[in-house]
Amino acid sequence: MKLTTLTQNIVKATAFLLLAAATVYLYPRYDSSFPFRYEVGKPWVYDRIVAEHDFPIYKSEKQLAEEQEEVLRDFTPYYKYITASPQMPLVVTLQERELLVKENVERVAIVTNKVSTTYPLNEVYTPKSAYVAFSQNYTPNIVRDTVMTEQMRNALLNGISLTHGVVQAGEKVVDRGDIVTEETAVLLQSLKMSNENEHATKRQTALSLLGEIVLVCALIIFFILYLYVFRPMFLKELTTMLFFAILSGIITVLALVGIRYTPLSIYLIPFAWVPIITRVFYDSRTALFLHIITVLLVAPAVPDSYEFIMVQIAAGMVAVAGLKDMTKRAQLAQTAAWIFLTYSVVYTAFVLGTTGDWHNINVWTYLYFGINMILIICAYGLIYLFERTFHLLSSITLVELTDINSSLLLEFAQKAPGSFQHSMQVSTLAMEAAKKIGAKSLLVRTGALYHDIGKLVHPEFFTENQPEGQNPLLDMAPEEAAKTVISHVTDGVKVARQNHLPEVLINFIVSHHGTSLVRYFYNTAVNNAAAGVSVDSELFRYPGPKPNSKETAILMMADAVEARSRSLKNYTEESISSMVDDMIEQQISEGQFAETPLSFKDVEDIKIVFKERLLAINHHRIKYPKIEK
Repeated sequence: MKLTTLTQNIVKATAFLLLAAATVYLYPRYDSSFPFRYEVGKPWVYDRIVAEHDFPIYKSEKQLAEEQEEVLRDFTPYYKYITASPQMPLVVTLQERELLVKENVERVAIVTNKVSTTYPLNEVYTPKSAYVAFSQNYTPNIVRDTVMTEQMRNALLNGISLTHGVVQAGEKVVDRGDIVTEETAVLLQSLKMSNENEHATKRQTALSLLGEIVLVCALIIFFILYLYVFRPMFLKELTTMLFFAILSGIITVLALVGIRYTPLSIYLIPFAWVPIITRVFYDSRTALFLHIITVLLVAPAVPDSYEFIMVQIAAGMVAVAGLKDMTKRAQLAQTAAWIFLTYSVVYTAFVLGTTGDWHNINVWTYLYFGINMILIICAYGLIYLFERTFHLLSSITLVELTDINSSLLLEFAQKAPGSFQHSMQVSTLAMEAAKKIGAKSLLVRTGALYHDIGKLVHPEFFTENQPEGQNPLLDMAPEEAAKTVISHVTDGVKVARQNHLPEVLINFIVSHHGTSLVRYFYNTAVNNAAAGVSVDSELFRYPGPKPNSKETAILMMADAVEARSRSLKNYTEESISSMVDDMIEQQISEGQFAETPLSFKDVEDIKIVFKERLLAINHHRIKYPKIEK
């Protein structure tokens, strides 16, 4: 079911609104009183921070853990007698004795009448060891006093100070460009803790959320404006817009979930998927622009945003350059390797340039780049998935479809050899013309190979497949003959669908004659009509649609001039030039290219290519002399 324009626009808007909502929702929530993100070993990228008031320096978790371990090292657990009349020796259960050993306890304290007495651990027995030592049977007579033990443990821990000094008002905490050391991180964390209850307000939280919404929406609008100005056709296509939103959304969500909920490095996320997959189906400029927008959507959540942006944009440029036309699977692996090298070089240069110290390079980052490279190679599976989901056509698939040894093209060559040779010649003409004006040459070449595939059904009705002087169409009424010729378009659609050809190629089949007339039989009908009787031209007109892209327009031109060139009696530069001009001007006058983005210059360039190629194909060969002796 075809959706209305309004419904399609609603779906497009919903897709990008969901992308914006998911991005804002997954942004890490930072305390508005301390809106800074930093990493130890990286430069401080914000302005100078000076203490506005005195605040204590809180110990780090590591320091506190070390002090707690030190305090508890000599801690003595407390026990009490089970019986009213204490017995000697001190006996505990086997499980309790094992617990004491596990806790590295050296002595225990026995509480009697609120007085504690300390005993070394070697004087605490199990029933078995007591029997060995005293040759008597003893039962456990002491048990751990958990309440007293816990109270004394907490008293020791509570005696540890959480701070170790004070930062005076007016004292510098950190300055722009300073490397964030462990000590600096402690100061920054202390400042954050001291500010937590002083400045955080609901108003600040609301303004922070508003800022994030405006930022995200602005970036998405920038991308839509780019499409409006440079790629308006993309903006009209529902599947294309959904493709952009979903691809960008996958990477954005993966990155933000990783940042917010895991300690994993941001460099494990394969951002290069965006330019690679987009470039496979669309153009380089759009691929790079979508990549930059995706990187900027994630950047506010990354601690070192500037480094992240530099590294990812450089990798995106390499990805786009490395996949100008992906016609082989090996190209993806090669591009992944170049991206890995780009990541490594840019990251290393950035760290050295901002810190000037080799020690600030995190060697684990190179491992993350390596894993990222492997994930980029796995993009081949995603390319196939997007191709099937959105009915797109990759260069690899096009290359496979141009294999003339495929079963469909072999059948075409066998049953309709003349039409097959015509298609081959048209594909060569169309491909050269597409290269000249910057259209998709591989796509138009593939479309040309299949544009007349419908002639498989009744090859005998088309002159290129007929023996000399045998044309069954001449025995039919002009209307019936025209209907038979026109049917090769609808037959082509049926053959294409039966062989699961992509819809993009079917578009070439249905539009390669546009809404033009089967002029031979129309003219015949007009000439044969009685005086005063009009001929219905619609009976002789192809159903269309007209070409709607540069590629389908090129095919229509190439098909017409190649077919007409076979009727020329003399192949001269003048005759070929005149024929090409006449055919294309006639198509233009009929408005066949009104729905395509072809410019006047494009048309003139296409004419030049056709003239040169047809003259080269049909040049006269020298006559070989016979042996007269």
